[in-house]
Amino acid sequence: MAKDYSVFDVVGPNMIGPSSSHTAGAARLGKTASKIAGKPVKEVKFYLHGSFAETYKGHGTDKALVGGILGFDPEDARIRNSFDIAQDNGVKFEFIKTDLGENEHPNTVKMEMLLEDGTKSVVKGASIGGGNIKLTEMDGLTLDFNGSKPAVILEIKDIPGAVSFVTGLLAHNNKNIATMSTNRPAGSKFTFVTIETDETLEQEILDQIGKFEVVAKAVVLDKF
Repeated sequence: MAKDYSVFDVVGPNMIGPSSSHTAGAARLGKTASKIAGKPVKEVKFYLHGSFAETYKGHGTDKALVGGILGFDPEDARIRNSFDIAQDNGVKFEFIKTDLGENEHPNTVKMEMLLEDGTKSVVKGASIGGGNIKLTEMDGLTLDFNGSKPAVILEIKDIPGAVSFVTGLLAHNNKNIATMSTNRPAGSKFTFVTIETDETLEQEILDQIGKFEVVAKAVVLDKF
């Protein structure tokens, strides 16, 4: 009697499917989005663009994205059952084929997440090959993060000296800043700062940053 096989049955426990861009990269995108959200995800809509939209079922992109949202690494064997695990945990998901624009990478997904506390978080990114990803948007803000270095994204009240306090704290702890970019949307009371560092920041340093009352949010992104 014939048996139906999925790509996950064929490739075994590494769970990277026939294309690392469509499976390993997709899982990494989902997991990173979940981490940026910072709270348990209850519902998520995946807006799939380009190649992702055309092949997401056959290449296992759908299961990989859901597995990532659940916190699974690309090699986690639970990805093959991610739909069932999400359902068991009350996490709803939907895949929507769309056109995100001609300038987007063909393996792009926009993830709109409804969180446990009723707030929303939106992350957009692309799987750029070999399991590598690039984040291009977070809650409407432009990002350029590819995971080559660890980073911290800060939402800081727009007052004089706030950003320099954070950079001074890093210098005091002998942490070198590789790159830093700031973004203050028009009319916003907050400045968003993305800092890439040569080394991963210890929890102690993150706690120090979090205690600074002008820091509204801090998101730590690990090196891939």
